[in-house]
Amino acid sequence: MATTSSQPRKQRKAQANAPLHERGRALSAPLASDLREQYKKRHLRVVKGDTVKVLRGDHRGDEGVVDEVDVKHTRILVHGVSVTKSDNTEVPRPVHPSNVQITKLNLKDAKRAARLGEVE
Repeated sequence: MATTSSQPRKQRKAQANAPLHERGRALSAPLASDLREQYKKRHLRVVKGDTVKVLRGDHRGDEGVVDEVDVKHTRILVHGVSVTKSDNTEVPRPVHPSNVQITKLNLKDAKRAARLGEVE
């Protein structure tokens, strides 16, 4: 996915054609200030079960748990962030991870906890 070109069209092309294992890097979100101080990291990859706060868009300020992470489309589904269709049904609104802030981490994964220095 890394390209030496500074042309936006080639940057977009590289992102669109990147393999799934490289798309995971684009699924990171900034940490809240207290987590940033605690873990000495600025951003982390978003995983299912993290609690995030939406920072941009119509749902700015909404907070919820990540229900699903879509690696293929680089989007996440946040519980409580939805739109109403014309037939009055609620459907989840996909959000780009750069538009959210992680407020609480899901540390059930032992590898993730070990990487952050947590001991369970």
